Amino acid sequence: MAASQSTPPAGDHAQAPAAEAPPHRRSFWRFGVPIVCLCAGLLLATTHTVSGGDEIRRSDAPRLVDLVREAQQSVDRLSAQRDAMVSEIDNHHGGSPGADAALHAITGRADALAAAAGVDPVRGPGLVITLNDAQRDAEGRFPGDASPDDLVVHQQDVQAVLNALWGSGAEAIQMQDQRIIGTSAPRCVGNTLLLNGRTYSPPYVITAIGDVPAMQAALAAAPLVNLYRQYVMRFGLGYTEAPKPQVDVVGHTAPVRMRYATPAGPLGY
Repeated sequence: MAASQSTPPAGDHAQAPAAEAPPHRRSFWRFGVPIVCLCAGLLLATTHTVSGGDEIRRSDAPRLVDLVREAQQSVDRLSAQRDAMVSEIDNHHGGSPGADAALHAITGRADALAAAAGVDPVRGPGLVITLNDAQRDAEGRFPGDASPDDLVVHQQDVQAVLNALWGSGAEAIQMQDQRIIGTSAPRCVGNTLLLNGRTYSPPYVITAIGDVPAMQAALAAAPLVNLYRQYVMRFGLGYTEAPKPQVDVVGHTAPVRMRYATPAGPLGY
């Protein structure tokens, strides 16, 4: 009896039709994939149009320091061009007695104002002040509670020293290798200082000619200078005052332009 029973073919399960995917899933992939591709193509086309074929996020994008460096190179180039033109004018001036007389008159008036304008170099007793960023200790560390701003010399620190010196009656002031006049304006650029188109790194050396005790007293009484000295004690910033029997201060070489001030005096210029 057992041998007479029939068994289903072994391939019945293999030949059974597979279950089909629901209609809504087939519709999603049929229309969703082309829509995504279309959006991606539109995004790429828009990016190419906006960028003009160039990279939008370039690794060599200009930084502020690079722009300042380019401006400094431009200033140096224009200064050399100005010096060449001045030399050419000096070699070709004149031509008539009237022109020579007018030139001598203008030169005489310029010479009379040169000292007050800070154009001429000056020599005399003075005071040398040096400001510097904080230095690491013997173990190569800074104070643990110091922020980056606490460890560098700022624009207001330099200006506080300059204002105290001017207030004490200083006759002439030089910072680094440049003469400071009424139109000079030191500006911070990162951890460097910008002065008349040139950048300088610390230490910042300020040389002043005048009454040394009066200048030292003015620095000791200046509130912002005293605040800086507190940072010197707390975070290790650099500050020194060195009286000198004789120092040299250079003359201002850049053109002097007045935009808002009117020079006083009987000559009216």
